[in-house]
This record gives sequence, structure tokens and C-alpha cells, in this order.
Amino acid sequence: MTPEPTTDDPVPSLHASNGVEPLPTKLIVGLSVGHGGMSILINLIGILLVFFYLPPAEAGLPQLVTDATFLVVLNAVVLIAAAGRLTDAITDPLIAMFSDRSTHPKGRRIPFMNWSAIPAAVATILMFVPPSGNESGSNIVWLLGVQVVLYIALTAYVTPAFSLVADLGKTAEQRLDLATWSSVSWAVGIVFAAMTPGLAALFESFGLETVRAWQGAVVTVCTIAGIAMLVPGRTIDEPRYARSEPTSQPLRKSIGIVMASPFFRYYLAADFAYFCGLMIIQTGLLFYVTVLLELEEIWSSALLLLMVVVAMVLYPIVNKQAKKRSGKQLVVVAFGVSSITFFGVAFLGRYPVPSVVQAIVLIAVFSIPFAILSVLPGWILTDIAEHSARTTGEATAAMFFAARTFMQKISQTVGVILFALLTSFGRDVGDDLGIRLSGLAGVVLYGLAAFLFRGYDEDRLRRELAE
Repeated sequence: MTPEPTTDDPVPSLHASNGVEPLPTKLIVGLSVGHGGMSILINLIGILLVFFYLPPAEAGLPQLVTDATFLVVLNAVVLIAAAGRLTDAITDPLIAMFSDRSTHPKGRRIPFMNWSAIPAAVATILMFVPPSGNESGSNIVWLLGVQVVLYIALTAYVTPAFSLVADLGKTAEQRLDLATWSSVSWAVGIVFAAMTPGLAALFESFGLETVRAWQGAVVTVCTIAGIAMLVPGRTIDEPRYARSEPTSQPLRKSIGIVMASPFFRYYLAADFAYFCGLMIIQTGLLFYVTVLLELEEIWSSALLLLMVVVAMVLYPIVNKQAKKRSGKQLVVVAFGVSSITFFGVAFLGRYPVPSVVQAIVLIAVFSIPFAILSVLPGWILTDIAEHSARTTGEATAAMFFAARTFMQKISQTVGVILFALLTSFGRDVGDDLGIRLSGLAGVVLYGLAAFLFRGYDEDRLRRELAE
């Protein structure tokens, strides 16, 4: 996860621009590894939190918080996640503003990433170390407190890390290449996060009690993530390679610049629907494997590994096609294929083929839109931020990514709420209606994302950037 770069030779580009200094290999690898580290933490929370605190009966884990619902659909875990979004409503724009306006001699982004990497990894571990081993209100209080630290630290890393893609890429081709390599590492981070159930099973086979085995697995994976998140600070010379001019705009003005972009509004609406659906499938993965397919938990790791391997094979193709064709059209197609894939989730375990075959086919099909959506939305946003910088004269890339990550977190909360609502209709083997309905919810959300993103005027943006 943290390879040691040995050369400063530039990574070859499929479409290099004349007159623009190539980015060194060390820089590209370092940024990508950092993205992989934060991917581990973010996806670990998404995959495990509900499963760890409100496990299905077959998991062998104790229920740690009440599953009583409030206002029909809201259980304790959902309310805790929603409370975290209130923190983000304040921290996301503030950190973006501080980063955009920073005059630190080491750059606008790297210092924030250096300071926040370890606190983010430690806070993620603490999310899975509740004070009580049984259902208790103290566990709820613990989660509420720790997640405040977690989300502040994650925001302080994630927003500058994404902004570096826009800052470092001097051309659309460079930004696409950076987005592609970072997406490769992000996908690898998903695999590391998904390894946690397998590691837990391994530790349990060594004699550890079930909860301790899961916690040991979380510590192992988060340690890898923390080390990876420190790599960019040791491999990227930000003042030399990045756009370093700090903006002078106050918070309200910076937010106004971002929201005034006609391209960003359509992008943000589609992104909301996309991440809402993605959170449903992330939260539901262990339930799909153990409840619908009745397979061992370790299969979730194997399936995600398959998805990432297929996606990594497709990444170069996506990169090349995006430089030749319309990125917007590719994204709309990816949303459509994802919607079809979600429809297949609703019938898992009922097809006339073995459960393993069902899982492999479904995940292989989903790998195609996953490869597209891992790369292109981030690249498109860097172009939107570049367009804004050129037309307004203010380099507010961090504020664009802060707005996106904030809306992602809101949409992920909505996704968790939807999943929690649906599990009230059944989340165990033989009583699985709620888990199946989550697939139909994904159909609607990805279909909505495809419809909304058609409003993004890619031709106008490209034309105005060229002018």
C-alpha cells in the first residue's frame, strides 16, 4: 500500500500537452497512496458500522445499541450518523476556506493532510471500541463523541487531498491522469477495508473472542491507512508543482462563487443521488452476502477484490475513452448500468444457479460502472473548478470539493436512513424483505442520477475553457 518510489521520471500520459511540465512519478504515486489510505477509513465506516453495532442474528456479534426506532425509521446508528453531518455543516466549508487561503510555506494542502492523518486513523479505531460489550446507552454517547473527532480529522484530510488533483493538474489531461491513478488507489483502499471480516475470522481462529477479533482486524487495517495517508507529505513538493496562489475571499464569498457555477449545480444533484445509492450497497454488502446468499462473511472481501481487479483492468480504457469521447455520456451510461445491477440485488439467492455464481456475475457487471464512476466525476469536478478559477480569478478548488464532500456525507446519511428503514421489514435469513427492497431503492437513485446529470452542459464548459 505504500510503495517506495525510486524515480522522478514522469508517468507517461496518453495525451500529454506540449509546453507543460510533466508531473514526476513520485508525486503521482504519493498522492494516490494518500487517497488509498483515506479510502480505507471512509469505506471501513460505511461497510462495518451498522453491521458491528446492529448485526444480523447469524453474525455471532452482540447487539451494542438499541434497534428501537424513532419517528418510524430512525434507529440509534442512523441518528448518530445524522448528528455527524451537523458537525460537517460547519467544518467542511471552514476547512476548505482555511486551506484555500493558507500561506504556509509547504503549501495550501499538504500541512492539513500531515496534521490530520493519524487523528483520523485513531478515531476510526475508537469507533469500534465501545465502552460496553452489550447493548448500552453509553455506547451511543461514545459514538457521538468519537465521530465528531473523526469527521473533523477526515475533512481536514479529504478536502485538501481532492483539491490537490485540481491544483497539480495544469491541463485536463493531467487532471484526468491524476484522477485515474487516485481512483486505482481508492479502489485498493476498498479492498483493504473489505478485508476486515476475513482478518476478524483469522484472529478468531487464533482463539480471540469474536468482538476482540473484529477490533483487532480494525486496528490492523486502520494502521495501514494511517501510514498511507502520511505518504503524500513526504513525496509531494506542493510549492513547486501545485497552483499555490491563495484566495483572499471570505467564507460567504467563496461559497457564493462555488454555488454560482451553472455546471456545479447539476453535478452536485447527480452526485447526491449517486452517493446515496452507493451507501446503500456498501452498508448492505455484508447483509447481501450473509443473508440473501447465505455465504460466509469472508466472501464479501473476495467479491470486492474481484470488483477492484476488474475495475483496474478497465481504468486505462476509461482514461483513454474519456480523452476521446464525452465524459458526460460515459457517466450517464454508468449510472444506467448501475441501476440495472441494483435490480439484480433484489433477487439474489433466488436465481437457479449457485449463490457464488450469482455473486460473481453481479459484482463483475457492477465493476464496469464502478470503474467509470471512480474516475470521471472527480475529473469533471476539477474541470469545473478550473473553469471557475479562470472566470472569477479566485482559486477556490478546496471549496468546490468541500461542497461535494459535504453533500456526499448528507447523501450517505440519507442512504443509511433508507437502508435502516428498509431493514425494519426484515434483515435475517428467511425474513429478508427489507434487504431485497434496498436493491429497488438503488434502482430509483441511480436512475435519478442519470436523469439529473443530463443537465450538465459539458460542451459549453469545454468551449469556454478553450477560449
